[in-house]
Amino acid sequence: MRATVNGEKLELPEGLTVAALLLHLGVRAERVAVERNGAVVRKARHAEEPVASGDVLEIVTFVGGG
Repeated sequence: MRATVNGEKLELPEGLTVAALLLHLGVRAERVAVERNGAVVRKARHAEEPVASGDVLEIVTFVGGG
């Protein structure tokens, strides 16, 4: 399936959830926010929220500093 992640069109395995997508991309899930098609996906729903062909996802990593 094809989806756009952070502006880049990617070929992804079928049947991914948001949590599986993060794992596939090597992203640490505890430090990110995910938006799917313009709506924020709550962290509690990452494991059940499906990723579909044509989806547009934005993954934002939190960075601490001081």
